[in-house]
Order: sequence, then C-alpha cells, then structure tokens
Amino acid sequence: MPNIGIKRSLLFKELGQKYTDKEFDQLCFDFGIELDDIEPIPESNGEDVEYKIDIPANRYDILCLEGLSRALKIFLQKGELPKFTLSNQKLIRMKILPNTQRIRPIVVGAVLRNITFNADSYNSFIKLQDKLHQNLCRNRTLVAIGTHDLDTIKPPFIYDAREPKQIKFRSLNQQKEMQADEMLEFYSKDSHLKRYVSIIQESDVYPVIYDSNNVVLSLPPIINGDHSKMSVNTKNVFIECTAVDLHKANVVLNIMLTMFAQYCSKPFEIEPVEVEQVDGTVTVYPNLDDRVENVSVKKINKRIGIEVDAKTAATLLTRMSLRTKVIDPDTLRIEIPVTRADILHFCDIAEDCAVAYGFNNIHKTVPKTVCIGNQFELNRVSDLIRHSVAEAGFIEALTFTLCSCADVAEKFGKTIESIPAVHIGNPKTQDFQIGRTTLLPGLLKTIANNQGTALPIQLFEVSDVILKDLTRETGSRNERRLCAVFYNKTPGFETIHGLLDRIMTLVKVSYNENKSGNQGYYLNNQCEDTAFFPGRHAQVIANGGNIGIIGVLHPNVIEQFGLKLPCSILEINIEPFV
Repeated sequence: MPNIGIKRSLLFKELGQKYTDKEFDQLCFDFGIELDDIEPIPESNGEDVEYKIDIPANRYDILCLEGLSRALKIFLQKGELPKFTLSNQKLIRMKILPNTQRIRPIVVGAVLRNITFNADSYNSFIKLQDKLHQNLCRNRTLVAIGTHDLDTIKPPFIYDAREPKQIKFRSLNQQKEMQADEMLEFYSKDSHLKRYVSIIQESDVYPVIYDSNNVVLSLPPIINGDHSKMSVNTKNVFIECTAVDLHKANVVLNIMLTMFAQYCSKPFEIEPVEVEQVDGTVTVYPNLDDRVENVSVKKINKRIGIEVDAKTAATLLTRMSLRTKVIDPDTLRIEIPVTRADILHFCDIAEDCAVAYGFNNIHKTVPKTVCIGNQFELNRVSDLIRHSVAEAGFIEALTFTLCSCADVAEKFGKTIESIPAVHIGNPKTQDFQIGRTTLLPGLLKTIANNQGTALPIQLFEVSDVILKDLTRETGSRNERRLCAVFYNKTPGFETIHGLLDRIMTLVKVSYNENKSGNQGYYLNNQCEDTAFFPGRHAQVIANGGNIGIIGVLHPNVIEQFGLKLPCSILEINIEPFV
C-alpha cells in the first residue's frame, strides 16, 4: 500500500476548511484511506506537520495533493469532478522507429501548455512520478515517465533504439557527456538509479528519444537529458511515457496530465500529441473519453446489504468521483472518468457505493443461509496419516516447497527436461529455482544436516508437491503426498515396507496377492529408476493406479546429498484415498 506525505496546511487550504487531527483521521476512515502518522516539519517551527497517508494500491488518482484534495472535496460535496478537454491547436508529432520493437516498443505523450508551478506544486509533480514508478510502473520495468521543458527542445520527436556507442549526451545534472554504455556503468553505482540499470543493460540496443535538432531528451527508463530538464519556472511541459504495456502507459500518462492540468492557464485543457507508429498509422494521445456503465440499484443493494433508492445511490457514487445519472428506478448510468482506472467491473462500483454509504452504517444481519463449516477432507485424511506415521516411530519434518533443479534431477541421475517441474521466472537464488516435484530431497537434506543424531533416523513429511499440468487453467497442480525415509547402517527396507502396510490398512485397502485387477494394493518391481538400487525398488499400485514408489536409494544418490549410510524410502500420493 503506497504511503504519501502531504503538508497539512496545503491540504486544508485546498479543502477550504481546517480539521483537528482526530477529525481528519475520521474523514480519512470515511473515505477509505488511513492516516498512518503525523510528522513535524522542522523548518515550519512547529506551525505545520506532514500527514503520512496510506493509499489503496489501485487508487493512482489520489497519490498526490492535487488528486487527494480533489477527491475529498467531491466526497464532501464541496466540488465537482472537472471535465478534461483537448486543445485543438496543431499537434506535436512523435515518430517510432522499427528498432524500438526489439526492446521497448511503446511510447505515448502529451503537453501541459502554459502551466504555472510554485515550489509546492512542482515538488508534488516530481513526487507523483516517483510514486507511479514504484507502483503501477513496477520500478520502470513496464512504464517509464519522462518530463521535459518543451521550450528547450524542438519537435517533431523521434523515438529510436540504437547501439550504446551511438548514443552520447549529458544526462540530468551531470557536467560532461557520456556514451550510453558508460552512463549505465556510472549509474550502476548510484543509490537511486542502480535498480533500473539492469532493465536494458543486457540489450544490444538502448531506447532513446531525440528532437529535430538531434538533442537527446531521455534514455528511458534510466535518465533524462540535462538539456530539457524542468524547473519550477517551466511553462510548457512535454510528458512522454515509454513502455512495454500500452494500457499501463495510457493510465500513467492520464494520471500525470489530469492531476496537474488544473495549473494551466486554461484549467483542465490538455494538448495532445500524435504518435506515428512503425507501420505508418498515427494515434493521438491521450484518450480522455469517459467509460459508461449501466448498473442495477437492486444488484448494488444486494451485494452490499443495504436498501437505498436510485437517487440516493446516484448521490453516493457521485461523491466517489463517478458521475451518475438515474435512468429509471432500478438503473443508473455511470460515467467513469479517466482518473478512475481502478474501476474494472461491477464489484468496484458497488464497493465505492459502500464506502460512501459508510461501512459502519451497514446493518449487521445473520446470514440467511445456514452453513456448517467442516475440515477440508484432504486435510482431515492428511492429519490422520500424520498421527499414524508418528505413532510408528517416525519424526515429522517440514521442508521448503521450492528447491533447485539439481535437487530433483541431477542428484537422482535424471535430466530436468524429464521432470514436470514448474520453474520460477526470476529466481533470486540457485537453491530455489523450481517448485518441488518430490518430497524426498527436503528430507534427505534434513538428514544430511543432522547426521550427529542417534541412529536410526526416521523422518516423514505429508505435504504438497507442484507438478506441471497443461490441462489445468494455471498450467500446474498440487498433489498431496506422504514421504518417509529410514536411514541407518542397514537399509531397513522391512521397516519402510511395514509402514506402507500400516498406511494401507488405515485407508482400508487390502493387499492384492494376485497383483492384478483394480482392487487392493501390491508392489510392481518391473520398473526402472536411476534413483534406486537395481532390483531393490518397486512401484506402489493401489486400486489399479500407480500411486508412488518404495525402495532402497542408489549409493550415488546418497553420496550426492552428503550422506554415508544406506537409506530406504517410501513416497506415495494420498489423494486417491480421499
């Protein structure tokens, strides 16, 4: 949840009313945000404080003083949602060249013309960029914002991607020019910008924006050029957003524009920019059109648990910056402004209505449906098996769900390609590369770290493994398994076999002496597995299906896990017994 800092004096000035800290805390609660802390401002000599306010992660429109004060005034019915318009003067053009498709293919832009900043509004402008970069832009990996003094550069602009040695300019607040590769090396040591360097460093081309005089505006997503840097005296602001996600680029651009267009000489008027795509088509940004949704008042009442008529519901939604008109006694037409990118479907609209109504005002009722909670059956069976295995003398272990590729493949004499493993997209460590496909590595590692314990060491675990399964919506599935390990000077296969017999007795699956058919369980030793000693392992067949394996581990496997004594194991899927 983002946390923003706002001077109390500025906020109350925008709201046109002063509040005590307790009153403002209550206002925040009513609006669905939280006053997290109140910090003194040293330079104010005790006359002012800074409110630290927690903002919902999807409310990008209230991440700055301008947006928050506007939303609170509308909530308090002291103001109306402004209507944003586009100017009709000749448009600035930005041309995208083909090389950009190799690294960062999207750019959008617009202009705030004849804007007037003061020190506070300028700082708010800079802080909003930072908050958006941290939040919606995912640390500039999805979108990077560039803001420029339009009077220092000459359109039309060119968005290109060039080899690092072909890009040379003086970056923001630096004294000398550097090539792009030198610049990335320089900023890799910068405490603020080093986190962004890796986004493009491995690419053979870097994105760059030039004006018609070949002046570099920015090297996104790293740094702007010093030539076009802004100041509090800037009158015309050119905003460009380079991205890999067009929707998020549009949201970010719209938020930057709509929050600060109020400071233009014509308030809330925005100058669009036309972007020439690689295929020659031209798109004009931004798109400030409202989205329109028709919703049922009856459905809102049912979802929240209240009883309000259409007129009251329209008033509540209008207070949440959603222009609402009554169409008929059960239908509302809602105009969703570009500032409310968080409104995705009906539930979001109903939630806003509930916030304006007041959660504390919703009457508490006993649910009309009688539901009796019960333990999930798979968990119930798992607990019963845990108790029984523990009673057999085994100690339960709880190991990591993630492991390395070697833990499930190379150490067992297999290749990772033959394992249906779910891989982590960007693993932070070699120890956690995939979701485990077997419980065995975790138990063997536990034994390896406890070899000083008195023998025999008998461990077990009942938990989930993660398997790739393309038939599932998520592409993977969980499978609940039991794994038991016996470690001693002798393999102790008879102990593990006895545990299997005990489990089968508990789940009421009898032994099938004929070793055929779909009834009972038996061991099938007509199988091969490089993890086990030849001829000393078998598949566990239960009710006609292969549910696991039992056997003595191969000496190579034991050595790979840093063990010195023989080891027998059992691992079975317990879901068929539910």
